Amino acid sequence: MEEKEFGLNDVVEMKKQHPCGTNRWKIIRMGMDIRIKCEGCGHSVMIPRKEFSRKMKKILLKHEEE
Repeated sequence: MEEKEFGLNDVVEMKKQHPCGTNRWKIIRMGMDIRIKCEGCGHSVMIPRKEFSRKMKKILLKHEEE
């Protein structure tokens, strides 16, 4: 299984769409659990890293660190 490289402040697309109709999520916290925030309605969810890796479809925007 290839590890998808994601980082803080990246905007990702999940396999399932959010009930608000958007499928853009921003990673706002990383650790054992990953907190993602919906770009549509601003709702944030915390999910275990393993589950997040499984449910993430692709990275839409890579956050460039200065």
